[in-house]
Amino acid sequence: MTILPIASQAQQTTMPAIGFLSSRSSGESEAVAAAFRQGLADGGYIVGQNVSIEYRWAEGRYDRLPALAAELVSLHVAAILSAGGPPSALAAKKATTTIPIIFSAADDPVGLGLVESLSHPGGNITGMNLFNATLSANIALMHEIVPASSTIAYLTNPIGRFGRQVSTS
Repeated sequence: MTILPIASQAQQTTMPAIGFLSSRSSGESEAVAAAFRQGLADGGYIVGQNVSIEYRWAEGRYDRLPALAAELVSLHVAAILSAGGPPSALAAKKATTTIPIIFSAADDPVGLGLVESLSHPGGNITGMNLFNATLSANIALMHEIVPASSTIAYLTNPIGRFGRQVSTS
């Protein structure tokens, strides 16, 4: 009979990994990646302590995204954040129907085929959409959530998301 030290008998737990798939380069996405890590930290997930991130960068070569998404799926990541626009999200969606996918922004996620509808995304994908192209759908969703409301307000940053003045007319 072999006697093993207690430490070797304990179950080893693996640290969950999150996939970060981007159509851009790491340099272009430094601020986004830093904000992502900070958001994880705010939720109690510290990179290197209780979560890891598997970064995959297409560096502007959209044709690389399917292989990079498939690589993340093969690593059995817990979730995939797709950054760098709809091409990343579409590649991730094609790569898996089981791993949760979060897209960072899309003008029209329904029209792009990312989700079935804004109120019921369906499948394993969800995310944030830009509020301009789908304003009427969002208003319909708000009315569905609060059917008795007679007034719906829309607040926006007049400087715009890129630091430029946007037209309000």
